Amino acid sequence: MSSTTEQVLFLGLIVSLMVIPRVLQRWRIPAPLGAFAMGLLGALALPQLVSGKVLHVLATLGISAVFLFAGVDLEPSDFRRGRWPLLGNLVVNALALAAVSWAAVHYLQMRWQVAALLALALLTPSTGFILNALPSFGLRDDERYWVTIKAVAGELLALAVMFVVLESHSWQALSLSTAALLALMVALPVVLLLLGRYVIVVAPGSEFSLLVMVGVVAAYVTFGLGVEYLLGAFLAGFAARMLRGRLPGMASERNLHAIEMFASFFVPFYFFDSGLHVPAQSLSLRALGLGLAITAVALPLRIGMVWLQRLFIRGESLRGSLRVATALTPTLVFTLVLAGLLRERFGIDDTLYGALLLYAGLSTWLPSLALAQPFVLERMPAREAGQGG
Repeated sequence: MSSTTEQVLFLGLIVSLMVIPRVLQRWRIPAPLGAFAMGLLGALALPQLVSGKVLHVLATLGISAVFLFAGVDLEPSDFRRGRWPLLGNLVVNALALAAVSWAAVHYLQMRWQVAALLALALLTPSTGFILNALPSFGLRDDERYWVTIKAVAGELLALAVMFVVLESHSWQALSLSTAALLALMVALPVVLLLLGRYVIVVAPGSEFSLLVMVGVVAAYVTFGLGVEYLLGAFLAGFAARMLRGRLPGMASERNLHAIEMFASFFVPFYFFDSGLHVPAQSLSLRALGLGLAITAVALPLRIGMVWLQRLFIRGESLRGSLRVATALTPTLVFTLVLAGLLRERFGIDDTLYGALLLYAGLSTWLPSLALAQPFVLERMPAREAGQGG
């Protein structure tokens, strides 16, 4: 294939990823699912569509920007206001993770690491996309508040569990990785402060590019530790948020909006790349049947846990509790990441891998079908705290 042809195909890919998934939203198909489906079709029709290395870099920028945004958008005061109900929710989530892991070990004869990652893949909400989708769900302000903090808390719990599980093959590895992660957490604020003192003061307006740079570097550090890009990017965003008083430009609304726009451009490449690498063996009738069975069990379980907590702890209406529970169902990013890890590092069979992908798609599609409006990639308005738990 000539260089000119490759360039034309690549430009065509960019245009297609920017337009087609958004057109599909007219039929309430979330844009990430549209990009993922395009990857599946691309793998079948044009397997050499674009350089794998180039696409991988673009995909990494996309997923890193999503978690960088989640870290910067985190508001610690929100957790203080709802700390007791949130603590109860975390306890329930931890018990659910333990129960699903135990069942996978004892009934499916899985190793405990595989079982734990499988439980995370089934139960962890994709916070970045839930936050982006909230304006389309028709929720009240207090419902948005609880969806936000429960999604973020669930993701933090999942990141911590994932780190321990992936580094648990030896105490030495876990100790060294923990020390390296703690060193990264200490280094990130120092690096941001140094950039603020020596770079931003002489180059005003550079906050966005510098924060994205730090986020991507941190993402590669945690990837090198074996715990994927998303953790490092999230930590970089959270460090910027905690330094908002000293570096107001880093976590300003303007910078936050810029990061979101950056992510909205690059994240379709992540989903396209994920679809492009799905093996044909995973697209089988057995995978379809298993994926539907997993969905039929896991989605009612997840919705029911949140619904019962809010209904009986807060005394909220049936409909309001159900709306919050439904808004928390999307698992797309975490399921894709963990399904890939399970396949590459632990060798799960293609049937289970395909089933997890189907579950991720259906769990992410549900709110667009059940709630008010189609999925849109827009930032939610400024959050207002609700009352209760």
